[in-house]
Amino acid sequence: MPAPEPADPGMTREWPGASNALGSEPSAYLRQHADNPVHWRPFGDEAFAFAAARDVPVFLSIGYAACHWCHVMAHESFEDQDTADYLNAHFVAIKVDREERPDVDSIYMAATQAISGEGGWPMSVFLTPDGLAFHAGTYFPPTPQPGRPSFRQVLEAVREAWLERRDAVEQNARRLAAGMANAQLASAVFLDRPSESLDTSLLSEAVRLLARSEDPDDGGFGGAPKFPPSAVLEFLIRHAAVPSDTSDAARDMAGRTLAAMARSALCDQLDGGFARYSVTADWSVPHFEKMLYDNAQLLRVYVHWVRLQGDWVLPAGEAASVASRVADWMLDSLGVGDPAIPGGLASSLDADTVVDRVHHEGASYLWTPAGLEAVLGPGDGAAVARLMNVGPSGTVSELGSPLHPGRRLSGVESRLWNRVRPALRAARSARPQPARDDKVVAGWNGLAIAALAEAGAVLDRPELVAAAESLAEYLMRVHWRPATGSETSTPGASKSGTSKPGAGVLIRVSHDGVARGISGLLEDYAFCAEGFLALYAVTGRRRWYGFAEELISGACARFVADGRLSDSVGESAQVFNAQGQHAGLDPFDNAAPSGAAAFAGVLLSYAAYSGSHEHRAMAGSILSLLPPIAGRAPRVAGWLLATAQAAVAGPIEAAISGPPGQKQRELHRALLASPSPGMVVAVQLGMAGENAANDGAPPGSRATEPEVPLLEYRTAAADGSPQVYLCRGMVCDLPLGSVEELVQRLDAMTEAAG
Repeated sequence: MPAPEPADPGMTREWPGASNALGSEPSAYLRQHADNPVHWRPFGDEAFAFAAARDVPVFLSIGYAACHWCHVMAHESFEDQDTADYLNAHFVAIKVDREERPDVDSIYMAATQAISGEGGWPMSVFLTPDGLAFHAGTYFPPTPQPGRPSFRQVLEAVREAWLERRDAVEQNARRLAAGMANAQLASAVFLDRPSESLDTSLLSEAVRLLARSEDPDDGGFGGAPKFPPSAVLEFLIRHAAVPSDTSDAARDMAGRTLAAMARSALCDQLDGGFARYSVTADWSVPHFEKMLYDNAQLLRVYVHWVRLQGDWVLPAGEAASVASRVADWMLDSLGVGDPAIPGGLASSLDADTVVDRVHHEGASYLWTPAGLEAVLGPGDGAAVARLMNVGPSGTVSELGSPLHPGRRLSGVESRLWNRVRPALRAARSARPQPARDDKVVAGWNGLAIAALAEAGAVLDRPELVAAAESLAEYLMRVHWRPATGSETSTPGASKSGTSKPGAGVLIRVSHDGVARGISGLLEDYAFCAEGFLALYAVTGRRRWYGFAEELISGACARFVADGRLSDSVGESAQVFNAQGQHAGLDPFDNAAPSGAAAFAGVLLSYAAYSGSHEHRAMAGSILSLLPPIAGRAPRVAGWLLATAQAAVAGPIEAAISGPPGQKQRELHRALLASPSPGMVVAVQLGMAGENAANDGAPPGSRATEPEVPLLEYRTAAADGSPQVYLCRGMVCDLPLGSVEELVQRLDAMTEAAG
């Protein structure tokens, strides 16, 4: 069985005005379905009102542009005229791009899992006209398969139930919505209530629980399909930096997974970049879509591994090389716009490549022994085939196998690979390439800003820091709607979605340099704030810190009501109905950290910069989610665990005072190279010694700008040279003037946090 990506009974006539309405949609995924004979509508009040007027159920199909099985079901069913005729006659069909509307995806994914016991994409959900789910599944084939009915059988069964057992259908739908509401209440976070102190033993226990599900031979956790556990790796690396009885175990688990992924087919050995997941437990057969959110997280994780400064399972030099290639791939393959007006980073590359009008999964990336010999000649071609596990039988399809060594290369092997790689890259670039989804998602670009800024600092690649600043400029220019001073409707929201006075609004998605659609969700605000705080730490430019403050203020105004935190605010009446008319908060990490976990990390960092006890307490309230989750399923609580590790460490607050110059840069680099969990760094003028003019402020206005609180009252040394204050809770030790003293004190403070 293929895995999904994890009325009127006589009515056959078409309704007036019925047609496929996706042609003008900006979403690449929706436009992929614009030529289907199915009369698709975008998600919105109009589509549900149409279903109510016709008194028919809604068929909701959710997917995304890079999804292989979405393409398969589209070809098999949605492009089939007979199937489309039946759908059009008896349902209102709605298409959703899950990347544009994660609020829709989240609640109906929960419903799908509750109904069918599985989840994935394409997601196929049947709804009442007010948005309540009553039947669901994922991929349905065109003909019956063992254990899985055909799509036409599902449609006929749903129609029969709607006509003959309507009361039972609606009662079950209401019962499911009530269950969703109870689940939301069980995971509620109230930010205005005191939280209990964090039990630090929970962190070591989480490491032990993770060890039970680790695959020690192939790396990662669990079996196939196997996904990159980015948030869990961040926790393990942070835990490894603080000496304890489980720090070595955490380090070794992280190293085994990072090494296995880096040397596997999951990692593109030619261009860099990681695929979404592996079909096999040994990472040898990837599912080839490449997502920005995966690569931004993994770039940062590999950089943080480099900061541990060890040559354990994965040498720091190899990790640095992987990180550099991921960063280059992100900018080269996902960058939109042009050099004159740079844009953001696109969402993804497709899993499929279209060759002669036929979709082939991973076709751009597959090789045969004969193909290698045609490019490299018999000698090198045969050697590379052996080195990169390319045999006569393709592991993915008849088109071949992906290149991957599956182990660390020897010196001789590395020299061979480095010599032939340019020729193979050139040959591959001449092939048909996978399509790119050009939509820019605010939150995912926030993840990329943090990763690129830290990679530039740790790998000594200032051009990556410059790229992060370019992304930051784009988000501020295109995705941000500044506060107007009065209450206004949130763009793209229903009447219930509003922004409070004084709060700006972040728009989630832009296409072609224009932001449109719903406002950002909690994860967008949190990921972007995280990115801007990381960018401030690297550059010292106060405008990045100031914008992070605006995002945090906007998130608090938007997602906290009656003291309770939610993931979204009234973007859809139907979603609100489906979750039992309660605001939703999903505490579990998925492909990216949960919005709540990411927001906790941002609040903790902001409190360290600002000295705000209120924001520190809010972070603690969110961390109160941790004990019941981490004690059962730490694999879905990685970012909460990473944030808790930072909270236990302090985090350390580092303030660099004194004039810019070589000594300040050395002190700054030493701080940025430290693996101390969650440490925040403030420097007055950044590594390059920016002045007010190139800090984004008018010349001469610097004196009127408020100082970052962590820097207030920090003075240069008696001789006027720079020095570093290391603090916890705004209580500081004596300042340090040399890199050697600084590193020793950081090590001592980190060890004390164990």
